[in-house]
Amino acid sequence: MIEILTPARLPQARDTGALVADILQALKSRSAVGTNLLEIDRWARDMIAEAGALSCYVDYEPSFGRGPFGHYICTGVNDAVLHGRPYDYALADGDLLTLDLAVSKGGVAADAAISFIVGEAKPAQSVAMISATERALAAGIAAAGPGARVGDISHAIGTVLREAGYPINTEFGGHGIGSTMHQDPHVANTGRPGRGYRLRPGLLLALEPWVMADTAELVTDADGWTLRSATGCRTAHSEHTIAITDDGAEILTLPTRARP
Repeated sequence: MIEILTPARLPQARDTGALVADILQALKSRSAVGTNLLEIDRWARDMIAEAGALSCYVDYEPSFGRGPFGHYICTGVNDAVLHGRPYDYALADGDLLTLDLAVSKGGVAADAAISFIVGEAKPAQSVAMISATERALAAGIAAAGPGARVGDISHAIGTVLREAGYPINTEFGGHGIGSTMHQDPHVANTGRPGRGYRLRPGLLLALEPWVMADTAELVTDADGWTLRSATGCRTAHSEHTIAITDDGAEILTLPTRARP
């Protein structure tokens, strides 16, 4: 299903997007050496509840997972890049942490992810990977707008990731979003320009470039959810939810303090 929001629902989409971004920034500020992933999950649960919102993850049970996800946020450490299920692990100095959060409020969902390094150590490879995904995300957003096609976004993202030297996996990528978290169209992280669904005002998309340092192959953890690099290499992931407008694309998942 591809859902087109009416202009009257865009303010709610902005509110939900800002909530997601604010929670992610709050969690980032609390994530320090020694912080347990289960603590982060509890903090996310409490913030979602305080806002009167609903988790898109806790009861999420798609065909590729094993049972309901059962947690409120995805936490990926180092080689874990997607669907990272929180577990009893204390963060160490230099860990590369990805937080991926989706919530629904007022009937509209928003989805975003950030990657950052915990503590004082700043491994050069991790810094470069995070930067590449952030640049690719910016390029994808710049390519989006009314009349553009999904392939234009995919091509823009893929060009940045490929020029940075990273293999690209096409199994998982961006997606439509609206009253539910995962909708069509699929937005691969590489593709051919001028191909695919033509973008229309009111369409919401979650764009999410992610990379693994030296492989495009994923393996699934014993938990049935967490996807890791097949070689154990580090990974990074950046994501925004955007709205296609009459004159371009609006980033919905900006923190309140960063909004115009």
